[in-house]
Formats: sequence, structure tokens, C-alpha cells
Amino acid sequence: MSWQSGSQTSLREANRGAILEAVKRFGGLTQVELVGATGLSPATVSTIVKELTGSGLVEVQPTSRSGRRAQLVTLARRVGLAAGIQVGPRTMRVALADFTSEVCAEQVLPLPFEHRMDTTLDRAALLVVDMLEREGSSLAELVGVGVGLPAPVDVDTGMISVRGIMRGWDDEHIAHVMTKRLEKPVYVDNDANLGALAEATLGAGRGVRDLLYVSYSHSVGAGVVIGGRLHRGFAGTAGEIGHVQVDPMGAICRCGSRGCLETVVRSDALLATLQASHGSLSLRDVLRRAQLGDPGCSRVIADAGEAIGSVLAGACQTLNPQLVIVGGEMAEAGETLLDPMRRELRRSMLPNVIAPVEVVTGDLGARAEIMGAVATVLQHTDVTETGGER
Repeated sequence: MSWQSGSQTSLREANRGAILEAVKRFGGLTQVELVGATGLSPATVSTIVKELTGSGLVEVQPTSRSGRRAQLVTLARRVGLAAGIQVGPRTMRVALADFTSEVCAEQVLPLPFEHRMDTTLDRAALLVVDMLEREGSSLAELVGVGVGLPAPVDVDTGMISVRGIMRGWDDEHIAHVMTKRLEKPVYVDNDANLGALAEATLGAGRGVRDLLYVSYSHSVGAGVVIGGRLHRGFAGTAGEIGHVQVDPMGAICRCGSRGCLETVVRSDALLATLQASHGSLSLRDVLRRAQLGDPGCSRVIADAGEAIGSVLAGACQTLNPQLVIVGGEMAEAGETLLDPMRRELRRSMLPNVIAPVEVVTGDLGARAEIMGAVATVLQHTDVTETGGER
């Protein structure tokens, strides 16, 4: 009898864990969707959801799916807040989100050219504390911090794994440095990986097992999802399409190689191409003018799409993803960027008539990477052990 009782208790805890993990992974699911996500029976899901609601770990609210009323299950906000920090070449985005993945506060700051690690992380830590205070929260309610960087990252050490990509950040244990500032767990990853994670769980890739996420703003990179899981490769260099050579006689790249894709499609390369005909422009200017039909600005964006497509063709032929999701600031160019990308993929890949790869813009826009940073924290947090009332 004692063995049987213990087995039932273990099974119930396992089922509770499966439901919490599914809700945490997707930010919120209906009870019907939980049945599909966990493989548990509707009766078991209903019983456990009632238990979790009673213990304050989840909240249930009415919603609709396909015109039918349903009960949406989300994690209760009281279990804590996660911070996401996205460090870019020229800007830094910081956000706070609860366990439903709802962003509670967000701020974007400009950064100087070749900003240094210590000053940037100091600003990020101070901003997190300030945002918590403005939300009426304390540092005790912060469960962790996710940091996204525009460079390949070894997530086991929290260090950039290729020298020269971010000057002044090499050989630094970034996770350790940030942990000392906030005394909370810190998880560091490549920003494209985080964008892929967010779009796969919350955005355009939801329900897709194999996909590539292309992050294209001032620079370009990709995140890889295989079998529903983020694939970083050994020491974090998977998806670094920006450092595939496209011109053997091209310019020297930040990584030290010659003629990388980045040297052709980085924002400064596009702006330099337009200097003679358009004068000094910002990336926002180029996007805005392209949307208004400027032929020169549209041309350089289309050329960038073609160049990225030529590199993506090799990755897609190797990995055979179902979907390519394009995010980042340049995704705002829409079909001006995506059409040439699709054409190059069709030209350079085996024609899969059963399941040709789709190319779409992301659902999360400029928030994809920061939402991925938050999602990383939530995935590493055991909600049954968090405390603190909101």
C-alpha cells in the first residue's frame, strides 16, 4: 500500500510539473491545448489546473478559440519577474516581464560606438533596479536576468566565443559580472538564438519543430531550432551566417576574415553604398524611404536580401527547416527584403515540391530578442520554489 501511495504521489507531481512546464514554455494555453501539449487526459488536466489555481501558481481566465469559449491557463504573476537585456551595436533594450511573458516595463537606450562592457552592464543593472522600483517591486521579486549579445556566446561560461566581434568584451565572464551586480542568476546567449526561441514559443514559429530565425538589424545572424529545441552548436557558433564568406576579395570583417556576408549587408555597408546618391542617411531613413518607393533605398535592401538568401540556401539545404522567420529592424522592409531572399532560396536549393521552405516575417517584431531573453530566465526557473507576493 505504501509503495502504491508513493507511486501515485510521484505521478501526480510529474503531471503537475508537465502542466507547469507547458504553460511556462508557451506563456499560456487553454485546457484543451494542455491536453495536446502534455498527453494527459482532460480529466487529469482539469483536476491539476484546479489544484494549481488553488495554490496560486496559475491563473485561469475566459478566452475564445475558433469562436468557442475556453479557459486560458497562465502562470500567476505573483511568482516573480524576469528581466531581459538586449545589447546591440548602438542601442540597449531592457524589459521586465512576468511569468505569463507579459512585458510590464520596457526601455530603450542609445549606446556609444564600441561601448565598453563594464559601463554598459552598469547602466543595464541600474536600469533594471530603477524599473523594478517604478513597477512597485523589489529586487527580491526578480528571479533572474537574460542577456542577449550580437556575438556567438558559449552559454556554459557566459563568454563570447569568437574574439573581435565585440571589442572590449573578449575574455570576460559576462554572466559572472552581471550576477555580482544584481545577485541574481544571469543567462547570456546570442541575440539571434534568443529571437529564435521567442518566435518558436510565442510567435510565428509556434508549433513548428524545425526553423531558422534570421535576425537582421545593424548586423545579421541566425538562430536554429531543430526538433523544437534551440541548437547552439559547440561553444555557440551555430547560425553565424554573417561570417560566411561571400566575396573572397571583399572587405575585412570584424572577425578577421575577408568578404563575410556582414561586410556586404551590415548597416554601415548599405549606408556607404547610398552616400554618393543620397547623402548621409540613418538605417531608419533607408527603411522609411524604401517604404515610400525610393528606388535606390529599395535596391540596396533587395540586394541584401539576395545576398542573405544565397547564404541561407546552404543552411536550409543542410538542415531542411520548415520555416525561415526574418526579424530585426530590417524585417520592416517586408517583401522588398523577403522576395529576393525567397528567389535565391528557390534558385539555389533542391526543389522540394512536397514541403518547400516558407519565408515569413516574425510576429514579435523588435521585441523578439528581448522576449527570448525573458523566456530563457523563465525556462530556468522552478515556479514552485519562487516566492514573494506582488
